[in-house]
Amino acid sequence: MSNKKEIREYHIAGSKLVCTICNSSLFWTRETLMNTVGMSLMNLDWANKRATNFVCDKCGYVHWFLEK
Repeated sequence: MSNKKEIREYHIAGSKLVCTICNSSLFWTRETLMNTVGMSLMNLDWANKRATNFVCDKCGYVHWFLEK
């Protein structure tokens, strides 16, 4: 399921990230804006919070982590 991005293991809060569906430990990442209706109505989508997605390279399951 690779999309030509860097595929590797990641650690979140000191623990190795493992896919909850297939138990693989290889992921690629992407960033997603967490759009809200209010911000979209005011054309301020860019100001919404961001989430980092870790996409399992084996099964495609997406694990979401919000920025703190």
